[in-house]
Amino acid sequence: MYRILPLSLIVILGWTGCQGPQEKNENSTGPKAQATSLLGRQFLTPDPSLEQLAKLGEAKKNFESEGSLDNLIWVGRFIGYTGDYRAAIDWYTTGIELYPEEARLYRHRGHRYISVREFDKAIADLEKAAELISGTENSVEPDGAPNPQGIPVSTRHGNIWYHLGLAYYLTGQYEKALSSYQNCLNIELSNDDNLVSATHWITLILGRLDRAEEAESYLAAITDSLEVIENHSYWRACQFYKGGIPADSLVDLSQVTPATVAQAYGVAAFTAQSAGMDAAKPYYEGILKTNSWASFGYIAAEADRAREQARN
Repeated sequence: MYRILPLSLIVILGWTGCQGPQEKNENSTGPKAQATSLLGRQFLTPDPSLEQLAKLGEAKKNFESEGSLDNLIWVGRFIGYTGDYRAAIDWYTTGIELYPEEARLYRHRGHRYISVREFDKAIADLEKAAELISGTENSVEPDGAPNPQGIPVSTRHGNIWYHLGLAYYLTGQYEKALSSYQNCLNIELSNDDNLVSATHWITLILGRLDRAEEAESYLAAITDSLEVIENHSYWRACQFYKGGIPADSLVDLSQVTPATVAQAYGVAAFTAQSAGMDAAKPYYEGILKTNSWASFGYIAAEADRAREQARN
């Protein structure tokens, strides 16, 4: 049995990302504001690709024919993939009205609150999600953009702790961030992709807590024998922290992707800790010149620079 959709959900379903390219150009008033950066820049909705619009259209048709919770979540995810994070937040908000005890809705809305720089709201949602999964069995979370092997590498519990750790990190709550990423390492169904992503953030967090020597035990697990499927950027960043890869090989932003920005951020943040902000500044500037404003590496670089400016 599926729940009757509230009017607000029907309205959102009707206008989010369903236009074709021509219709969008003719009827749209232009890109809308998605976020204001911590450094004062305004970010607008990017132009979605035809593939993204097609996948959103398919997800909406699935939801219209079968209004299940899973289909509701997929619509929200694909709205977010088009870059309309505000619409995704609205979608999940109405979904939470229908399913107030569903951790996945808080997890996905919390992710999008990070995208639009509303970190306190992200933390509230992700803490709620963590509370809801307490004592429950973990499960694999399907990928919105499957990797070439078709093997999902993230889990429901892992994604909640990962995003909560990031939100804590972005707000300077490093002890809580450390605890969250330690939880990522200790969940059921963990794998090498989870290992390298959590170890990346743990290493940076420990440096900020003046406990850099503790990172050595975590980094010891990052070896050439790991079977990493997706998170190669985090594996390379961890190898850099160990001294096994030079910085210059990780900061090439001629091709900007979330992965290349993640690598560059690792170099920037680690260099700031080990050699000072003056040495790290060129790396930060390179990241903040890209258009990858919704990637976690960019957001973290922005938060670091904003915190540095506030201190000065």
